[in-house]
Amino acid sequence: MVNVFIDGREGTTGLRIFERFSKREDLRVIALPEELRKDPTARKEAINAADVAFLCLPDAAARESVSLVENDRVIVIDASTAHRTLPDWDYGFPELSAAHREALSKSNRIAVPGCHAGGFVSLAYPLVTGGLLSPEAPLSCFSITGYSGGGKKMIAEYEADERRAEIDSPRQYGLGQQHKHLPEMQKIPGLVRPPVFCPIVSDYACGMVVSLPLPAELLTRRIGVEGVHELFAKHYADQKMVKVLPAYTDPMLGSNNLTGYDHMEIAVHGNDDRMVVTARFDNLGKGASGAAVQCMNIALGLDETTGLNVGE
Repeated sequence: MVNVFIDGREGTTGLRIFERFSKREDLRVIALPEELRKDPTARKEAINAADVAFLCLPDAAARESVSLVENDRVIVIDASTAHRTLPDWDYGFPELSAAHREALSKSNRIAVPGCHAGGFVSLAYPLVTGGLLSPEAPLSCFSITGYSGGGKKMIAEYEADERRAEIDSPRQYGLGQQHKHLPEMQKIPGLVRPPVFCPIVSDYACGMVVSLPLPAELLTRRIGVEGVHELFAKHYADQKMVKVLPAYTDPMLGSNNLTGYDHMEIAVHGNDDRMVVTARFDNLGKGASGAAVQCMNIALGLDETTGLNVGE
């Protein structure tokens, strides 16, 4: 029996992780009484009694939780932004390379990718490591997401009986180009500079599409849209939780089609002069809780899809 503690279980990500454990008989969740869930002494005891500790907290609180760890055998899986670019933490996207997967299988310090960042990295990493994009390429990224990614406060705002008319429409944010996901969007694919990033939140609960525009002149060689599709199909061949859609799929790409699922779909559209590669997934699935559980499964030596909802 694996003992699991979710520090921040009451938040959106923590609740979704707990939901994914509901039918698992191989796990025992350590729960704190409501009055002790923010108590450092109680949290310290729970963290060190666990085999796996999930941190579903703001950055400062996640760093505090890590400082409470005294048992070196505890696998810490952090869903915050706090540790994603640190060298002594392993990035929780096993499909990027065999080295990433191997590192996670041995790790006790795992940083779960951000939702926007995970989508962008899934697209940029194969292009850079495959030699099709220079690390110096000036990139842009567009991302549309459901409001659940904004946490309890934003969820309440969108689901209120009375709300501002403004939120009936999609809203772009991060306009100052200081979004907290940008450091990992630059570091993980090995880029010289972060992309110009344009995130949009819209009036639906879950799901997102992250897009990377690819003008042909950005590429190191001219291989056309079929060649780009082939690169992605080869990179993600045989992966269970990242699937490359067939070429020339429906040109209308919905952003909530994978709500409730824990895998990601990658698509390549366009023509030989102008292409767009996209990653579609649930921002609370492969974009958060699903990815965290996948990382735990790998670290424990289990099938990575155990307890997860992965489409055919």
